[in-house]
Amino acid sequence: MKTRVEHDLLGAMEVPADAYYGIHSLRAMENFDLSGIKLHAELVRAIADVKKACALANVRTDRLEERIAKAIAQACDEISSGGLQDQFVTDVFQGGAGTSANMNANEVIANRAIEILGGEKGDYGLVHPLDHVNLSQSTNDVFPTAVKLAAIRLLIPASQAMADLQRALQEKENEFASVLKTGRTEMQDAVPITLGQEFASWAQAIGRDWWRLYKVEERLRQVNLGGTAIGTGLNADQKYVYAVVDILRDITNVPLARAENMIDVTQNADVFAEVSGLIKAAAVNLGKIASDLRILSSGPRSGIGEIKLPPLQAGSSIMPGKVNPVATEAVSQAAFQIIANDHAITIAAMSGQLELNAFLPMLSHNLFQSLQLIKNAALLLADKCVSGIKADNDRCRTLLEGSFAMLTALCPHIGYETASELAIEAEKSGKTIREIALEKKLLTPDQLDAILSSVEMTKPGIAGAKGGAPNLRERRSS
Repeated sequence: MKTRVEHDLLGAMEVPADAYYGIHSLRAMENFDLSGIKLHAELVRAIADVKKACALANVRTDRLEERIAKAIAQACDEISSGGLQDQFVTDVFQGGAGTSANMNANEVIANRAIEILGGEKGDYGLVHPLDHVNLSQSTNDVFPTAVKLAAIRLLIPASQAMADLQRALQEKENEFASVLKTGRTEMQDAVPITLGQEFASWAQAIGRDWWRLYKVEERLRQVNLGGTAIGTGLNADQKYVYAVVDILRDITNVPLARAENMIDVTQNADVFAEVSGLIKAAAVNLGKIASDLRILSSGPRSGIGEIKLPPLQAGSSIMPGKVNPVATEAVSQAAFQIIANDHAITIAAMSGQLELNAFLPMLSHNLFQSLQLIKNAALLLADKCVSGIKADNDRCRTLLEGSFAMLTALCPHIGYETASELAIEAEKSGKTIREIALEKKLLTPDQLDAILSSVEMTKPGIAGAKGGAPNLRERRSS
């Protein structure tokens, strides 16, 4: 293998001759061989966009030759479009607050710019990774800015996925509006509810998640680009500081803004904890809904079986005919991972010291994974589960009639004690509440129909009051 020799303050190393990365990247590869996971593609894209903005801003302040800036910008555009991804070789778990990732980007961009100018890789007299590509910058303003830009780009489709899931749930809300079933609390029969009302409650929760994720994007817009090492802007021309974020905004069409206090934004990572917390809240709702769907579809013959989930694949290598609720199980696992990621992000955000948080590489990796998981899980639940759910109306009615769920609606008319006696007798005899109430002539068939209607039992008020059913006071006075 052909190599070239590069130097840094620690000495010399042989770098593969065809590599766009250089000695700093190579040292990082050797030092941080931890996970085998490379930088997220959106982070690489964001760093390239930041580097382009910095090059163009440096031209405005006459600190960088225009021909070099154009070559850097072209290299950045190629990377932002997906090129040279295999040259970003550093592990996501790295020391130095992202210095290795920044150095990796500097070297790849410099070597591609050298080629554009007609030179050979490693000829840093043409374009230098630090003196040119990293001019007016520090890892400490480049990396956090890129993380925020990447997070915004991932957050937008994540919030849209939640809106898609909400829409799917609302469609089922309308479809199942007349399906009366047993409501359950603490896994025991409670009072009647419609299947549509259950889906409506899930849609409402997901709607909150959509709105929170949609709005929190604003919290990521303030960046510290131009603040250099600790937010004071040392080594950055004042004109550059005011121009660079505007240029980045124009390049990306993302409404970024220079932070009023760049020292604050450089050292404090609470905004990432905030965003992660809202992703976690959405994961909590996804996990709850996935669990509910599994319970309601359980069986299908020996469980509740009130709904049928779309069959996706054979469920067993030994049990013929078994189909498992795999979509909901996958969504639950995504939710578990997001919650775990949030814990790691919280610890990382809290553990920054003084003027810098050294743990942004791990924090950003977990944040990006959570954003991808919440998007993909929401779409999976909407497309492969919710949209194909069918209600078993007969099963819902059978379970409701055989339960004690309707007794609560009878209480205002026959009293709590009498209703309790009906429950005991129903348990012993196996008869339904309706059958026993008619046998004992507690209510007429018309009165029972008025009380036990799906409309009456699933809205506020006394069920059957307008249908002529006597209330408890009238019964006792008579």
